[in-house]
This record gives sequence, C-alpha cells and structure tokens, in this order.
Amino acid sequence: METKSFLKRLEHDRIARAISNAESRTSGEIRVYVQHGKLGDVVLAAQKQFEKLGMTATRERNAVLIFVAPRAQKFAVIGDRAVHEKCGLPFWQALTQAMRTHFQAQNFTDAVVHGIREAGSLLAQHFPRRPDDLNELPNTIEES
Repeated sequence: METKSFLKRLEHDRIARAISNAESRTSGEIRVYVQHGKLGDVVLAAQKQFEKLGMTATRERNAVLIFVAPRAQKFAVIGDRAVHEKCGLPFWQALTQAMRTHFQAQNFTDAVVHGIREAGSLLAQHFPRRPDDLNELPNTIEES
C-alpha cells in the first residue's frame, strides 16, 4: 500500500489521544512512526529509528515504538531495555499477532490503537506514573 494512502486512512487525533491516555498512567513513553518507501529488515529499521527519535534517552529507559512500513506491509513494536526486562518475548508475540489481525482486515487505526493500549497497560503495570513525571517525547505520528 502506498504510504500516503495509509496515512490518510489513519485517524491521527484518535491515535494521539490513545497515546496521551496510555501515558497518563505511566512514566513510559509511546511513539508511532510510519516509514515511507521500501525497507529490508523491519526490526532493524525500527531499532535505528528508535535511536534517531531519541527514545533511548528516556529517564527510565521505558519507551515503546510502534513502527509501520505500509509499502513493505510490515510493522514492528519494540521497547527499550527496561521494558524488555519486564515483559519478555511472549508479550511482544501476543501484541504483534493481535495487531496483525487488525492490519490484515485493513483496520489500520484499530491496529495502532490496540498496540498503544496494550503497551500502555504493560508500562503502567511496571512503570507507574510518578508525581514528577514529564512527557519526554511528542504524542504525534512521526514519518519520513
């Protein structure tokens, strides 16, 4: 699918609200990134973008990135070191399978919002919001 077409079908405001709601319960940070063009390994591309977006610089190393490459019809959800220590591989597998079901049905916003909600619940469980918490990263969809 063309990236422009994909982006037009996303409900940007709904996604931004989902990020804000999820982050209201945690010190963690969640970002959504849409990659234009083709790519090889989606996880490697997501890891590179994770670093470019400054997601390794959060205070508790508890950021999560939902990376979508519509033209390649691939996506990845990755978390920083502290998130991986808490959730393990079964969490990521269940999350991506549920998101894949939404993507296959072309319910793109539902797929992203589901990922945000599940990641937010995990982050809230292990990294509850603190009184001095700051929103360290923007709650918008990034793209390039």
